[in-house]
Amino acid sequence: MIQERSILKVADNSGAKMVRCFRILGGSKRRYARIGDVVIASVRTAEPRKQIKKKDIVNILIVRQKEAYRRKDGSYVRFSDNAAVIIDKDKKEPKATRIFGPVPREIKEMGYDTIASLAEELV
Repeated sequence: MIQERSILKVADNSGAKMVRCFRILGGSKRRYARIGDVVIASVRTAEPRKQIKKKDIVNILIVRQKEAYRRKDGSYVRFSDNAAVIIDKDKKEPKATRIFGPVPREIKEMGYDTIASLAEELV
């Protein structure tokens, strides 16, 4: 469960390290975001001389969450951290060229094929 003011780790090489969620897309009263949801966030820490800078406003796709995520077959998957990937505003494409750590296979089913193919491991 990601909500406003949640701090997330960035799981790609775009230059951002940590982001803070400040708007969840999908309705005015929507409170929580889960795996596969798009969120608007601001960059809190970033690497120097990279594409994304501190204080930039970015759209992110949530790829990992600490809370258990229920699959359609009844099983659950949970990760050790909350992580996201920075994506383009219009397309379902990542801004980075590499994605670190495991990504659930539901990401591919949601139409983010590029992110699934760049990921180290599909869980």
